Amino acid sequence: MTSIIFHIDVNSAFLSWTAVEELKKGSEIDLRTIPAIIGGDQKSRRGVVVAKSIPAKKYGIRTGEPAANAFRKCPDLISVPPDHTLYKRKSTELMGYLRTFTDQIEQVSVDECYLDFTAIKHQYSSPEEGANRIKNGVKERFGFTVNIGISTNKVLAKMASDFEKPDKVHTLYPEEIQKKMWPLPIGELYMAGKASVHTLKKLEINTIGDLALSDPELICLHLKSHGKTLWNFANGICDSKVHSEKQEAKGIGKSTTFKEDLETLEEAKEAFSHLAEGVSGRLRKADQKAYMISMEIKYNDFKTVSHQKQLGKATDDVKIIHQTAVELFQELWDGRAFRLLGIRTSKLVAASEPVQMSLFDLEIQKPFDEKHKKLNKALEEIRTKFGEDAVVKAGNMIS
Repeated sequence: MTSIIFHIDVNSAFLSWTAVEELKKGSEIDLRTIPAIIGGDQKSRRGVVVAKSIPAKKYGIRTGEPAANAFRKCPDLISVPPDHTLYKRKSTELMGYLRTFTDQIEQVSVDECYLDFTAIKHQYSSPEEGANRIKNGVKERFGFTVNIGISTNKVLAKMASDFEKPDKVHTLYPEEIQKKMWPLPIGELYMAGKASVHTLKKLEINTIGDLALSDPELICLHLKSHGKTLWNFANGICDSKVHSEKQEAKGIGKSTTFKEDLETLEEAKEAFSHLAEGVSGRLRKADQKAYMISMEIKYNDFKTVSHQKQLGKATDDVKIIHQTAVELFQELWDGRAFRLLGIRTSKLVAASEPVQMSLFDLEIQKPFDEKHKKLNKALEEIRTKFGEDAVVKAGNMIS
């Protein structure tokens, strides 16, 4: 049976939810109908744009840009501070409503989810009818709007939901890819970050179609395994399933939220260095090694993305964890300022589990590994006694 997957995304979620709440309280102004933003301070004009109205977008105001820039573009701009307690409540209400249709729902952020429509499609004349029933129901019940993308897998449904907004239902079935998706700029492909787009453009790959029709071996040569992922997505290939229950995160990780948003790769590398040391230490303390390393970015508009890599050999080595996290960051980062970074390891095994190594590996790596094991053990003993920040790399010290 062919799967039917919906991707449901709230239109300008934070601004819409704030607008609906203010209208309930008697406000005569609907923030969605005037130039308005969530984030930034009206008086000091500090902070960043977390969400924007469609009228604000017409002034060239972008999510993630400094509020001062937004006020220069539109002096009459209205700014409202974010209310994350409200957003969590609105999100819970929305997901509860969606579960009246099916419990096959995977929530991926506060304002978006995947819904597996396959088991209930017989109840409707078409997936489009079902999607419109959901979309209209959300609008009537809650007062805000959603976009719904429909396809046979998650990545195409995600791409479809990003088409024309707001309050729309779009399809992107495999037979529609060539017409609807291939002409789009390569930067609009799901998980095509700034570094990947830069590399692809140097290869004269400017559209999603250019990537889909390219040689996958050439793409992998330049972008490694992430290149194959992007090539698959450009061709509509995705085998990820909708996980209706949040899978227990059996792993070890660490994340940090910054006092001020970071904007550069060098700042990310420094942050990942500290995170990698913490994760590596926790793995050794638990006598575990990891086959999977995941990296998380939370942008300054509170959107969160993550990326992961399977290793050929389980590790607890701080250098490998750091290097992998940085590589994943470069593949996924779209150039926007970010407020949180995280590293998580999973697919854990006992540190004592035997590892298959070649004779060359044994001869070359054994002295190196033994030296590092002794160093890591000494560092771990110091951190256990005096705290995780007792020892830091010289390169991470602030003069």
